[in-house]
Amino acid sequence: MIVPVILSGGSGTRLWPLSRKLHPKQFINLVNDTTLFQDTILRLPEDIADPLIICNEEHRFLAAEQLRQIHKNSNGIILEPIGKNTAPAIALAALKFINNGDDPLLLVLSADHLIKNVDVFHKSIEIAEKLAEKNKLVTFGIVPDKAETGYGYIKADINKATDYYNIQSFVEKPNQANAQKYLDSGNYLWNSGMFMFKASVYLNELEKFEPEILNICKKSCQTEFKDKDFIRLNNDEFHQCPEQSIDYAVMEHTKDAVVVPLDANWSDIGSWDALWDAKDKDGNGNVSEGDIILDEVKNTYTYSSNRLISAIGVSDLVIVDTQDALLVADKKYVQNIKNIVKQLKQDNRSEAENHRKVFRPWGYYDSVDADNGFQVKRILVNPGAKLSLQKHQHRAEHWVIVKGVAKITRGDEVFELKENQSTYIPKGEIHRLENQEKIDLEIIEIQTGDYLGEDDIIRLEDDYQRS
Repeated sequence: MIVPVILSGGSGTRLWPLSRKLHPKQFINLVNDTTLFQDTILRLPEDIADPLIICNEEHRFLAAEQLRQIHKNSNGIILEPIGKNTAPAIALAALKFINNGDDPLLLVLSADHLIKNVDVFHKSIEIAEKLAEKNKLVTFGIVPDKAETGYGYIKADINKATDYYNIQSFVEKPNQANAQKYLDSGNYLWNSGMFMFKASVYLNELEKFEPEILNICKKSCQTEFKDKDFIRLNNDEFHQCPEQSIDYAVMEHTKDAVVVPLDANWSDIGSWDALWDAKDKDGNGNVSEGDIILDEVKNTYTYSSNRLISAIGVSDLVIVDTQDALLVADKKYVQNIKNIVKQLKQDNRSEAENHRKVFRPWGYYDSVDADNGFQVKRILVNPGAKLSLQKHQHRAEHWVIVKGVAKITRGDEVFELKENQSTYIPKGEIHRLENQEKIDLEIIEIQTGDYLGEDDIIRLEDDYQRS
């Protein structure tokens, strides 16, 4: 049995301002109408098991909702209290099945990759399956088509035509000169970060080379419990785990590692120039998404989320306009976006983590306007959903219904409001907003008070087990 393990914990900061910590690139529809996370699941072979998802605690509702949208089930969603890189994450997946008396083949995939030739991808999985059944630890090496400095490389003896190769070494991201040498030699593949092996084989190798990681992962799983589809770990134990990639922890040391070459039009969509490269372009090499007017523009990626962008006489740029941030960059320097994100974090700015529109398990809110002492939000509540029963210490709220029917709890009162009706929630009053209808509920919320932060919420009851 093959069980896909979907690693979904990345933050995707190199695609800021579209990708942010609390809504990263794997959960955004960057390439088509589905997200990269959904595409990863939709292209899986039909004859394998439901995927096991591993993601951050803060992304759990995004993962669950996006599975629901594509009508797919899972083998559970393991919630990492903190990201510790791939070696511990994969150990958690292996232990889940070993502890239940199973030993499946784990097909480890990243949730943020683009693979256009699905038939070739499936053929590579078939090759890897035969090798993994013989206790090999298989990685997939991408056949390079350019001297890429943004990927790690795998060196192998590729002098003969075969379905797989023994691995000679793993190589860090090279400079341009070395990347060209690797390409010219024909003996290097890009390191894709995708793997297949038996759960037991991986755990045995991890015990040889990184026993501390395995021991802490075992302890973390001893008190795990299920909350709906979510699998929660012992947070205190997992925080002690070393942060290590599977390459460093196992693949560089084991004698049983092999690589299956994959030439399937693959990309990890790791930067804006990579996304530009993967998209269809006009006759001048431009990718335009949104309301865009260009004149004498070449080889440029332009994205607008909500307003007109016009550009004249420029080339080789990335222009990305979201509702609260604008990026203009030369494509040669898009790797430096990490410096912008670092500065935003140092300045404690919300643009590093959240968009203006913030998704919640019940729907979303959009912060339309704010200044000293007030904030205006547009709130959408999904059919059948409700917010937590809560109160605020520092703010009062005015609600105006603009679409649907709201069931409102305010203190001891429970009542309904329809379009164009409103109510007032005093500071400190217990309240709740519900949508019991079959259509979306939309309201305008006006907050007033001396502090309007999202942490001014005291939850008394919550359907989503948030503290």
